[in-house]
Amino acid sequence: MRRVMAGADPDGSARQVTLPAAWNDTAAAALAELAPGDGPVTLAGAADAWIRPIADRALRAGLDVLLSERLHRLLLLRQGAPTASVWGGGENGAVPGFVLNLASFHDTGSGFDVPSFAEAVETAVTALTLAAPTAAQIAVGMSDFAGLLGLLGIDYGSDTSLAVAGALAAILRARAEMASSSLATLFGTVAQATPNWPAPPVDTVLPGLAEAARAARQAAVAVNGLRHRTLTVIAEPGAADALLGAETGGIAPAFSPLGDAGGLSRTARAWLAARGVAAEAALAELLGGGDPLPLASSAAHAAVHDAVAPFVHAMPARPEPVRQPLHAFRRRELPARRVGYTQKAAVGGHRLYLRTGEYDDGTLGEVFIALHKEGAAFRGLMDNFAAAVSLGLQHGVPLEAYVEAFTFTRFGPAGTVEGDPAVVKATSLLDYAFRHLAANYLGRRDIPEAEAEDADTIGNGSRDYAPLLPLDLPAEASPRARRRGFRVVSK
Repeated sequence: MRRVMAGADPDGSARQVTLPAAWNDTAAAALAELAPGDGPVTLAGAADAWIRPIADRALRAGLDVLLSERLHRLLLLRQGAPTASVWGGGENGAVPGFVLNLASFHDTGSGFDVPSFAEAVETAVTALTLAAPTAAQIAVGMSDFAGLLGLLGIDYGSDTSLAVAGALAAILRARAEMASSSLATLFGTVAQATPNWPAPPVDTVLPGLAEAARAARQAAVAVNGLRHRTLTVIAEPGAADALLGAETGGIAPAFSPLGDAGGLSRTARAWLAARGVAAEAALAELLGGGDPLPLASSAAHAAVHDAVAPFVHAMPARPEPVRQPLHAFRRRELPARRVGYTQKAAVGGHRLYLRTGEYDDGTLGEVFIALHKEGAAFRGLMDNFAAAVSLGLQHGVPLEAYVEAFTFTRFGPAGTVEGDPAVVKATSLLDYAFRHLAANYLGRRDIPEAEAEDADTIGNGSRDYAPLLPLDLPAEASPRARRRGFRVVSK
């Protein structure tokens, strides 16, 4: 176990949280949010506070289930946890919910544990019913579907993924309705079962999953009265998901292969391991312009939504597929040995070196800006800016777009340019760099000359933006207005 100071709001007050050593700070912050109060909290104590009343009610109701042991096991294995309303006492008007973390039901040696998942659904329905006996609506949902696919080495947008999603949703719906029907005999019937949902997929890559889904549906069709009107949901991720370590919410894809700390996410690492791809090989493929980690499209997200929706009572809005451009840009690799040049210049007395790299046809593909006597932070920022521009150029961003964006940017150092006959004055180092590139790679001579103004300004703010009275014209155009209104067409 470890202790850490954590809070739901990073800018708010923190409380001491005690939880398993392997659980990260995100889980600690989630526990701090879920557990009532603002004093020290332990995972064991907070869990016992909501599990004990549920277990006591199960005994009084004559339910012959080891509910307390099941709930503790689900939480410790990070397979399932209730939402905030249950941690706070259950009967508070909110729809009680329970999150099942799909990735945690997978074991590297034995694969996905279908029976444990099915049992967890029934356990969740029973727990929520006892936590809020008068609730006619509960919300049992799945989370981190993309994380499960990563462990299995399955592409999110594949037909295999759709079959797995549909079968899991069918088990969720069927086992939830079976549990609700059983509880209706004790607490009363609220709604009639309407088995109007389709048959689950015929086959999946997970052993026993399709068979379990079909058997569960056949059993669910035979039930009559239900204790709840709605039971299953795909919801937005919340604190319960974070506590369980889910990296993706519900059935959403992993929108980035990077984790919060900047390295590869757990899902990305699992996908590479399942495919037998070493991290070094993936890096080499990436540097070579390939895509070692497939990112799901909005169309794939919509397809998974459609595969799950017929089985679930409540779904988020269907993601609308984004129209893909007719010509998707791929990285154009520079030659291993490439030509270019280095331009030495000084802007306002500050020396810099501008180096370029070219393709065989002479077009620009790489830019480096080396500073002579600036601080380490500024040099690092400029190095990374130049790298970002280079990546953009190699992926098809036209140089003209950068020229329009960064000429006339205004910050020090600025002033007279020495050592470069193509540029006389510059309003910043970036202004100089893109004036130079425009002159040498685009043949641009129409960019208005930079004017001497105070650094860190954009013309005269009060003069540029003061409202005009009727028939009141400015006596003199501002520098910004003159740049906007005139363009040199020849020299």
